[in-house]
Amino acid sequence: MSSLPVADGPAVYAIHENPEWFGVFRDAFEAEGVPLVEWLLVDGDFDPLAVPPDGVFWSRISASSHTRGHILSKEYARSVLSWLEASGSRTVNGRAVLELEVSKVAQLAALTRAGIDVPRTVAAIGTAHLLDVARSFQRELAAPFVVKHNQGGKGLSVARFDSADELEAALAAGDVDEPQDGITLVQEYVQPAEPFITRVEIVGGEFVYAIRADTARGGFQLCPADACAIDPATGKLVTPPGATIAPQPGDQLFSLRDGFRHPIIEQYLAFTRENGIEIAGIEFIEAADGRIVTYDVNTNTNYNAAVEAVAPASGPRAIARYLGGLLAEQRA
Repeated sequence: MSSLPVADGPAVYAIHENPEWFGVFRDAFEAEGVPLVEWLLVDGDFDPLAVPPDGVFWSRISASSHTRGHILSKEYARSVLSWLEASGSRTVNGRAVLELEVSKVAQLAALTRAGIDVPRTVAAIGTAHLLDVARSFQRELAAPFVVKHNQGGKGLSVARFDSADELEAALAAGDVDEPQDGITLVQEYVQPAEPFITRVEIVGGEFVYAIRADTARGGFQLCPADACAIDPATGKLVTPPGATIAPQPGDQLFSLRDGFRHPIIEQYLAFTRENGIEIAGIEFIEAADGRIVTYDVNTNTNYNAAVEAVAPASGPRAIARYLGGLLAEQRA
């Protein structure tokens, strides 16, 4: 017995929890002629003793799912992916990759192991110790720092502080949220040489394209999905935390880095192969001090309509073709 829908034949099963982000993928799979079934992991049931349906299972579970009221989606996904993998089903961005998605600590450790530069970071357990960590961190670096949740997304919970005293005032005012998993990161603020970050899109072990995200208007919320730019309650543009310029109607926070070529791409391709990540958007800062600093790995990557309109290839359609190819191999 299960409430998870099953196709009549082999299909790609998309495991996710946010229909607002999924429309572009439905369109891409339809355009590529790849059969698609959505498993929306927000409630329901499944039989862990049953044989899974024929197909390829693609996880798009997000670290920020709890912010949409889907408190149990990550645990639900862990169970479903464990069942699928124990049954020998082909998963894409499976259980091990989900653990990277939901932990920035895990991401930073894996990136460091791969020889990729990341921001200096300390993980504080609970908020009682957070101020002590920040004071020690600032004494060492004598620079602004960022506080963020280990489990987050869309820039939620991210805040810059120029001093530990500022953080102390924010804590006293109740302006620092408790993290979902109890882990808060104190991280160096990496000053960009110019006010943007770059996101490298990878599908199936291949570089698709790179985008430039405007940090002056986007702040710390650099989710490319069009839905991220709008407040769902008011329907108005969001001024993200960390933004120094309020976005106006018609502003494009994201643009294609046309012709982007850099050795970091090969490092990312090797990193994704080593960690079994088949679909990702990886973000880095070109720092004022000359470093290339990688700070986020998105394994449920989203795409921006304005970028897609001018890009040399479509990200969602590259995913549909890649997963369709895996499905064809399975049929053969």
